[in-house]
Amino acid sequence: MKQIPNIFTLLNLVFGSMAIVFILQTGEGIVNHNGEEWKVYLPEKIWWGSVCIGIAALVDFLDGFVARLFKATSEMGKQLDSLADVVSFGVAPGMIFYQLLRIAYATEVGGMEAPILLLVPVFLLPMAAAWRLARFNIDPSQAYGFKGMPTPAVGLFVASLSFIALHNYLDIQSVLLNKWVIYALVLLLSWLMVSDLPLFGLKFRDYGFRSNLPKWILLAVAVIAGLFLQWLAVPMVFVAYIGLSLAFKNRTS
Repeated sequence: MKQIPNIFTLLNLVFGSMAIVFILQTGEGIVNHNGEEWKVYLPEKIWWGSVCIGIAALVDFLDGFVARLFKATSEMGKQLDSLADVVSFGVAPGMIFYQLLRIAYATEVGGMEAPILLLVPVFLLPMAAAWRLARFNIDPSQAYGFKGMPTPAVGLFVASLSFIALHNYLDIQSVLLNKWVIYALVLLLSWLMVSDLPLFGLKFRDYGFRSNLPKWILLAVAVIAGLFLQWLAVPMVFVAYIGLSLAFKNRTS
């Protein structure tokens, strides 16, 4: 029984590894219309990579729940969980940015010959994820509140970008495939993970309305945004989480 939570953690790692395999499968189509506009057809395998990141996030939630259910928390499980999270929510999202940035350069004149050094900045994301997780493991004050953005939240945010670009909601694909936007997102998300920004935890210690007001508001935003904005809801909830944390910064529980 004591190893069941660790099995869930290893499943997190499996799905994170599968995500990387899917994401790195090439097959996108780039078509130039009348020499004026590039149309990018993203491969469905990037989409499947994002699905795997989502499943990894679900498994990551379940391993903590199962550990508490069986009272099987351990130091090894804590370290194992962070190692799996680095892959699923650090490396795999970094690979999504790698592919999006590679495609962004490919749509430019002479972009197919762009040196690989121009793609290296995306690896800042997995580096920041590793730093954030290592700091989390040695900081007992983050049991019910966070310093910096949790890596699963960043992983889900990046995973949503491939869905948004694939379906081209509000004709936003051209924005997401702009190299400067990608660089800016990598820097911003990396900073959010390693910062000391106070963010409230998502665990409910009780079900009182007042003590959990920001969580209930976030849940309402998530439901309403999901109904009307589909995958665009993920970035909106991400931003709402930061805004609510700052607005209720005295309530980190």
